[in-house]
Amino acid sequence: MKNIFRTKQPDEKVLIKRLINGEADAFEQVVADYHNIMLSIARAIVGEAFADEVVQDAWISAIKALPKFEGRSTLKTWLLHIVSNGAKSRVRRENRHSSLDEGWESIPADKFDNIGHRYDDIYAWDNETPEAILANEQLQSIIEKSFQQLPAQQRAALTLYDMEGIKMEEICNILDVSASNVRVLLHRARTTLHHSIEQYQDNEK
Repeated sequence: MKNIFRTKQPDEKVLIKRLINGEADAFEQVVADYHNIMLSIARAIVGEAFADEVVQDAWISAIKALPKFEGRSTLKTWLLHIVSNGAKSRVRRENRHSSLDEGWESIPADKFDNIGHRYDDIYAWDNETPEAILANEQLQSIIEKSFQQLPAQQRAALTLYDMEGIKMEEICNILDVSASNVRVLLHRARTTLHHSIEQYQDNEK
């Protein structure tokens, strides 16, 4: 996996020192900045029922581990990695007989471009714009249902890349998968959602 370690900005170094020193306002700042995205990732992987608990456990783990934080990634990436690991562990505990993302390895990675679109499997969108799609409450419900039925790793990759705008290299660190595997996950997730939209549009014709 590509090393994405970065040179830390002075303000984040200072923030981390303040966190280690137990300064309440520093912790409040970090929670305000990152709690919502941590919750989004937890929900994507483990579902609504356990997401709050996973994030609470992640905060506790992060606080304990902060003195050993080496700054080889951003604080945000480090926190999301903790959440991801905690959520995946919870999935395994809740359902010991299911994979986090069964069968994603079956498609060769060279079938995809660098942002997860498959070269030989391009679908033409209908005339509806994204805004028109989002304005349709029934379709929104179908998309949400399809999203929740995606395997955990696919939901997580889609949430991080398409919804949160996190870079591919950072997603690799957060999910502990290679860039080629992230591209496969993104393609499978997008294809499933696209098929749901197409099916709805066909039924409306």
